[in-house]
Amino acid sequence: MELCAIPKTELKVSPLCLGTMMFGNPVVESDAIRIVHWALDTGINFIDTADMYEGYDRFLGSPGGVSEEILGKAIRNRRDHAVITTKVGNSIGDKNYKGTGLGSVHILHQIDQSLRRLQTDYVDIYEMHIADPDTPIQDSIAVMDQLIDQGKVRHWGFSNFTASQIHEIVTHCDSNGWRRPVVSQPSLSWLDRDSEDAYIPACMEYEIAATPYRTLEAGLLTGKYQRGIPAPPNSRAVELPSSVSFNDGIYDGIKAFEREAREANLQPVQYAVKWVFERPGVYSVIVGAKRIDQLEPLIDILH
Repeated sequence: MELCAIPKTELKVSPLCLGTMMFGNPVVESDAIRIVHWALDTGINFIDTADMYEGYDRFLGSPGGVSEEILGKAIRNRRDHAVITTKVGNSIGDKNYKGTGLGSVHILHQIDQSLRRLQTDYVDIYEMHIADPDTPIQDSIAVMDQLIDQGKVRHWGFSNFTASQIHEIVTHCDSNGWRRPVVSQPSLSWLDRDSEDAYIPACMEYEIAATPYRTLEAGLLTGKYQRGIPAPPNSRAVELPSSVSFNDGIYDGIKAFEREAREANLQPVQYAVKWVFERPGVYSVIVGAKRIDQLEPLIDILH
């Protein structure tokens, strides 16, 4: 798998990024470690997680950390072969600590917790997971820059921001001599292209690599859902109904998407990921999976 160079960094990442949001439940630890090892052996070196990820057990303010702990076990003795990105900013809570946002206290606490769980002394990319209306963005950027100086973070990025916030971030970086973000995580799929309007163009203007998530729209673009037919027993729609919604417009979109996939002579999951990867400004595509066989069809289509 040919690696993609992230602009203005020394990082080279695989075009497919392994998402770990489902580690813990429904992907139990042993299976998750097996998936990570298979990914590394296959050439997928880019792995995404977040301090809040704990699979389907997640609720607002729950402790999180499960995905990071499992990933830490998986990359033990293989840290140099992986490019790890984790995220901060959402509500986290346990008996010893409760916090949220992008203030310095929360970020500084959470990076140490993430490093402990990941069993590493640095993360390759640390991302602001979600905008914090209660903290001036320049304060958050200053902390990211501080963490790079300390060696805990190599580069930083962001996820759920707006195009105008991206412009503001870069302005503050340049005005204060802070390092610019190098990676972003927009939501992007064949069904949801909103980030192509302004978000990704803003990233391209500043050479920020887009690494989209929700590529398969929670499984809607995998070929398993058809109008008038019950969802398969082990599908996301059955396991976590709140994450998937259906209506006539969605089914019409799925039908049109699958027609395009057939015309391209690709499986739906292959076409969904390839379509996103070929969008301007995209450097890697985040895909989560419960089993290795769900990832295998994607290995040879991204180049």
